[in-house]
Amino acid sequence: MTYEGVLTKMQTELNDVVQYYLVFEQDFLNLNQVLDKKLSINFLKYRCLKCEKEKKVFANGVCYQCFSTSPDMGQWVIRPELSTAHLGQEDRDLDYEQQAQLQPHIVYLANSSNVKIGVTRKSQIPTRWIDQGAHEAIEVVEVPNRYLAGITEVALKEHVSDKTNWRQMLTNNLKDLDLVAIKEELRPYLPEEVKEYYLPNAQELEIKFPVLTYPSAIKTLNLGKTPFYEGILKGIKGQYLIFHDGMVFNVRKHEGFGVSLDIS
Repeated sequence: MTYEGVLTKMQTELNDVVQYYLVFEQDFLNLNQVLDKKLSINFLKYRCLKCEKEKKVFANGVCYQCFSTSPDMGQWVIRPELSTAHLGQEDRDLDYEQQAQLQPHIVYLANSSNVKIGVTRKSQIPTRWIDQGAHEAIEVVEVPNRYLAGITEVALKEHVSDKTNWRQMLTNNLKDLDLVAIKEELRPYLPEEVKEYYLPNAQELEIKFPVLTYPSAIKTLNLGKTPFYEGILKGIKGQYLIFHDGMVFNVRKHEGFGVSLDIS
């Protein structure tokens, strides 16, 4: 069976085991049903997810021009402490920024490879945790805007990492941690203006991923350099496909790549 379309990040559904979907314009594929089957990936062409032109993607599935001008590609996306919509100050498009920034945000702890601090919109829980391959996660504070979440992350990353070791996550070299206890240990370091938003009763969420076997060593597939690959799908975790030979494919890094997929 063959599917064709432009890659976007996999859509997910939290269940006993996370369900993964590739969604194309005219079709979709439940990747859980492809486990232990041969999957071939053939790169056809680029297409910017913003302007939809056949231009090489620069980052986040968009061409350089769109990356440089789109309101959802501003610095505040990666560095939420730079958010200014709460002050009425525009970066690229104040209406968009107010809608995106002035909504509830969660600062959380996630354990993908090690415990890390992170920020996301409340509406993105638990999707954000699944995308990061976290097998356990917990909310720390819920704040009314992105700026407060950002300054909280800046304060807490002095005491806990804000990075994920993706190789460790994909080889399943993990430790179960007491996130409730770690959350309490971090509580004194919250910025003063955020302390009232602390979530004392938040509990850990455990997440199970559809992985049959984990690789002992990892190779990464880059379709820009290797436009065709074929292998047996052994697992899906975070935004990665894991194959029998240790090859891993980061779907999110390939947003904007037009591909054909063949399952046999």
